[in-house]
Amino acid sequence: MALFSRRPKKPAEQPSTSPEPAQAEGVAAELASAGAAAPSAAAEAPATDAPASETDAAAPAAESAAAPDAPAESGEGVGTVSISVSSFGGLGVSPAASQPVQPAEPREPQVGETVPPGPQPRMGVREWMRTAPEQTETVPGLRDNVLLRAALGRIGDAPASQALLDVARQLMQGHLFLRVKGDARALLAEGKGLPLAIANSGERTFALVYSSGAALQASVKADGDVETSAMGQPVLTVLRHVFASAYDGIIIDPASAPSRAVLPKELLERAVEQADPQLTVKTLLAAERTPEMNGKVAEALTRAPLWVAVGVAENGAPGLAEGRDAEGRRFLEVYSHPLEIAVMGRGDNAGPITGAQLAKALRSDDGITGVVVDPAGPWIRLSREDLAPVLALAD
Repeated sequence: MALFSRRPKKPAEQPSTSPEPAQAEGVAAELASAGAAAPSAAAEAPATDAPASETDAAAPAAESAAAPDAPAESGEGVGTVSISVSSFGGLGVSPAASQPVQPAEPREPQVGETVPPGPQPRMGVREWMRTAPEQTETVPGLRDNVLLRAALGRIGDAPASQALLDVARQLMQGHLFLRVKGDARALLAEGKGLPLAIANSGERTFALVYSSGAALQASVKADGDVETSAMGQPVLTVLRHVFASAYDGIIIDPASAPSRAVLPKELLERAVEQADPQLTVKTLLAAERTPEMNGKVAEALTRAPLWVAVGVAENGAPGLAEGRDAEGRRFLEVYSHPLEIAVMGRGDNAGPITGAQLAKALRSDDGITGVVVDPAGPWIRLSREDLAPVLALAD
């Protein structure tokens, strides 16, 4: 990875480098034809193997347990990224409940809602997403998934394909809320399954999940069923439960028009296959920025699955995307998931890279100042000094 080629510069666009790993398939290529039938009926159904791990809060709250582990994916030797976005269900889809769905309660303005539609600018212009929004509780005791809620709040401010990718990538961190028929804590204490809220579309069944307490309130207001409780679960725990069940996917914030999305099981499976089983980098970037954060992220880059954006330079040769800060310093773009590349809207492919390969790339060009991780935000810039643990891998 010693040769660095440059692309034609666009506003706030940067040079790039030539890749050693094989290129990956683009995630956004089929989004124009994406779509699925809207669920037509909602119901409550038993889920005997519903996830029961660490809870965020409940009304009443469920008991806590550790989220299951999964085999790590090194990314080394992976030739392509097989995430088919044509299986996305789409945005703004509303399951018709037994009663007419009422508008959600008014929400506070979401971070990023004023961002113009279309491909987003690179770092240096994206200061609004340098860090995650401040943690909130729109319902006392229920900590919102602020990044997912903000992505849903941006629906309508960008082309459907970009908005959909934004929701999918922000799903890969934090937790989701589940709505359970009855008292979740009592049901768990009795060893019983948790009957989750669902929506039916013909023979397809979707589990209903929520990004925030406000979204939960909107659903309760829509169907009038107050005999339910909420439980917070790590997102991968919820998704693995969906994979192991008869559900055909999930609907996020079903009563929060227009801020809702339908994600089918097939798409979610592909997304999770390419994700770090611990979501290490995404979790760090979503957390409060402390003086220790740079070191924590740098250490994570030595062991977490990583990706680079593979594009075509001005001379037609493949290259890796770079970014420049306001002072003109060069930063290699590194990503925690292929969806983070697709949401940039540049048509780049995702190529896997190991920490050792990243170290060699940095050692091969002293003009590279460091890396920027997940430029679509929340992002972080790391200098060569910060990246000492990574650079040590080249030795």
